[in-house]
Order: sequence, then structure tokens, then C-alpha cells
Amino acid sequence: MKEKTKIRLSLEDGTVYYGWSFGACTPAAGEVVFNTAMTGYPESLTDPSYKGQILCLTYPLVGNYGAPAKNEENDLYRFYESSSIHISGLIVSDYSFEYSHWNATESLDQWLSRNRIPGVFGIDTRALTKRIREKGTMLGKIEPEGIETGFYDPNKTNLVSEVSTREVKIYGSGRYRIMLVDCGVKYNIIRNLLKRDTTIIRVPWDYDFSKDDFDGLFLTNGPGDPKMCTVTIGNIKKAFSSERPIFGICLGNQLMALASGADTYKLKYGHRSHNQPVIQVGTNKAYITSQNHGYAVDNRTLNEEWEPLFININDNTNEGMRHKTKPFFSTQFHPEASGGPTDTDYLFDEFIENIKRSLP
Repeated sequence: MKEKTKIRLSLEDGTVYYGWSFGACTPAAGEVVFNTAMTGYPESLTDPSYKGQILCLTYPLVGNYGAPAKNEENDLYRFYESSSIHISGLIVSDYSFEYSHWNATESLDQWLSRNRIPGVFGIDTRALTKRIREKGTMLGKIEPEGIETGFYDPNKTNLVSEVSTREVKIYGSGRYRIMLVDCGVKYNIIRNLLKRDTTIIRVPWDYDFSKDDFDGLFLTNGPGDPKMCTVTIGNIKKAFSSERPIFGICLGNQLMALASGADTYKLKYGHRSHNQPVIQVGTNKAYITSQNHGYAVDNRTLNEEWEPLFININDNTNEGMRHKTKPFFSTQFHPEASGGPTDTDYLFDEFIENIKRSLP
């Protein structure tokens, strides 16, 4: 075990927490958020939607199953959601220096160190989470003893441009051609589509796909304020003039809403967990979902052509929308969630069925 180094977490409201360093002993700054999931830290750390954020995991013991091998499947790392860590820093209550898992190749400490990401343990994560719930999401900074840094607001940056692919990439050779606009796509979205006889054309966030040949349009998740993606919003507006099916997830839901003329707003502390309940509008069907977002669609601003598709049972916020006459729909939650729940995986089938019905 390496020697302990004191480290502090400072919030913009003046609150300071002290703990011990693991991972890279380096400063970091960003937006402090919490996730209440009990498992899945490799997936969370590699989720591009966490770009620019310092992540607090509320589960008390973290690191006991290390970091998995980077096995590739369809040119994608099988046990990760992207090819790199996207969080700015990690906060846990108790870090497990000993790890044991059949697929682990290194410890969480080693994985963070290699990627120059600082970790903090020994902080009362319950107190931190309670403060964020009461005050709202705040800027924060991690500073090892003797090192200082400034605050950084990631929401003033177009984070999508930083996590999107830089070039067009093709996956699979299936019957249905999917134009996937990468705003920070999670690998499991691509995996779920490939299971359904598709060819995926993955394009950058600002790619103009209006003249391309494809059967369905997919709008992915991603980080930050959706209003930063003005080019993407403009391209989606063009797509609305067609009858080709559209499916959006997370940020894709917000971008679709903005393209339709609706508005979005920042949530007090966001939804980040594997156990968010939603209800399908017009039915008694409830689903348990995985979520990771800090912004939401304002249902009151949807025009007469659109309607909410799902509503969050906890706070009645928008969890999806659909066009009343065209095959366009979206969800704020993650139907492709890895590691789960998979209650809403069927929505990928609905998207493919929409494509089948739209083909001559």
C-alpha cells in the first residue's frame, strides 16, 4: 500500500472536506455530482456524460473488484462505455485496496493513476450528498496537500465537441442503416443496435447528415448543456421534414426537444442512479431505469405536435417525448443501461419496427 497523502475537496459555497488520496495525486476541478448506484463504477467512470464532473459514489465501499480487462468486441471495449475515463475526479467513502474479480487486470487506484485522475477516500459521502441535495449541484475542486487550483464550470464549455468522434466510423453489416449522431455515445448503445441487424454510421456531433442515405436516425447521450449544440439542433430540425424514424436517448431527448421548439432547464442536482422509476404516459406501466443527466425538458413548452412519453415518478420531470403523427421518440433515461436495469430494452425493438414500417 502506498503512503497516504492528505487531500481536500472544496465546494464553491465554502464547504471543505478532508480525506486521503488514491489514484493520481493531482489537482482537479469541475462540477460535483453524486451517483447512487450500487455497482458499475467502470461503466460510470467511462461514461462520456460525466465529462467535466467530479463524481461522488454513495455506495460505501468502492474498488473491491478492480478494473476489468480491455477486451474488444466489434471494435469496442467490452466492459467499458468508452475508450477512456471521462470524470475529472472520484470521491468515495471507503476505498478497497485489495481487489478480487475474475476479469480484473489492475486496481482502481492503478487505473486512475494511469489516466491522471485523482481519487479521494475517507470523506463522509453521506454528508456531501445531503449537502448537494439541499444546496444543489456545485462547483468543486480537489487539491492535494500543498497544491492549489481554481474552480472550473464545465457547463460553460461545449463538452459534446470534446467527447464526440472526430471521424465517421462504421460498425456492423446489417440490413438497417442507422445514422448515429455521436454526442458522447455509450458503447452499450452501439452494442444494442448491432444485435438488431443494423449497420451503424457513427458521425461527429456537428456532422450534416441531411444528404446521406440511412433508414433511421439515432441521437445519443452526452455531457453538458444541450443548448451548446446549436449545429446539431439545426441538423435535427432538417430531419423532422422527413418520415425517417428518429430515436434519442438522454441528451438526444433534450436536443430533439430544442429542435422542436421546446425548452430545457438545469435540474437542481440531476438524476444519476440505476433505480429511477418512470411511468409511461397514458398507461399504468412503470419501469425502473438507469439515468445520468443534469438537464431536463420542460413539458410545458412542448407544442401541439409533441407529447411526453414518460414521466419521472419521483419529481414529475420529463423522461421522454414523441411526435403525435411521425415515428420520432426519445427517452431521458438509458434503455441500454449496463449494468442494468434492462426493463426498457424493448424500446430498441420499437425503433427497428418503426424503420421496418417506413421502408418501401
